[in-house]
Amino acid sequence: MLVKSTPAEQRTVLHNVSWETFEALLRDTGEDRGSRFAYDCGVLEIMTPLFEHENPKIQFDRFIFALAEEVGVEIKSAGSTTLKRKISKRGIEPDTCYYIRSESIVRGRMTLNLETDPPPDLAIEIDITSSSVNKFGIYSALGVTELWRYDGQNLKFYQLIEGQYIECKFSIAFPIISVSEISRFIEQSKSMGEIALLKSFRAWVRGQIG
Repeated sequence: MLVKSTPAEQRTVLHNVSWETFEALLRDTGEDRGSRFAYDCGVLEIMTPLFEHENPKIQFDRFIFALAEEVGVEIKSAGSTTLKRKISKRGIEPDTCYYIRSESIVRGRMTLNLETDPPPDLAIEIDITSSSVNKFGIYSALGVTELWRYDGQNLKFYQLIEGQYIECKFSIAFPIISVSEISRFIEQSKSMGEIALLKSFRAWVRGQIG
């Protein structure tokens, strides 16, 4: 067992964990726990997020909601829902994720099963410290089309192409926004009031679509 702790995240890594044990842990710990799991073919990482991790996640969520509202697109927020597929022996609980193009398919659903349901269209990962599992491999196996990754300083957009994540400059789900613009607003969140920041972001979006 390996334990790493920073002001942003505490990570515990367990090896040789069977799929059955992973599912038992999910079942026994429930959905209200503060930690998040990532499972990659026998390696289980348990991450407990702290303030430096959680605040950017909240800003991203607000940006996505405001963006969807301004451009008139329906979304289904799935938060840190456990995404898993037994056939690939991989599972993850993203910081937050969304159904956008597939929103109508999962609208009204109380549960998700990626064995039969589509994966989210967009997932966001905050990794202030390096993860001990291959999250790109996990998300690829689950079929998540778009991934945003933020390390506390740098934001990158990725799109899934033929099983591999390729870095891109513009969002697939929201083509009007670039990684540089979202990065600018995330950087402003470190020194700007949150209400003022959201108003500024909405004004920028309206300027893009006006």
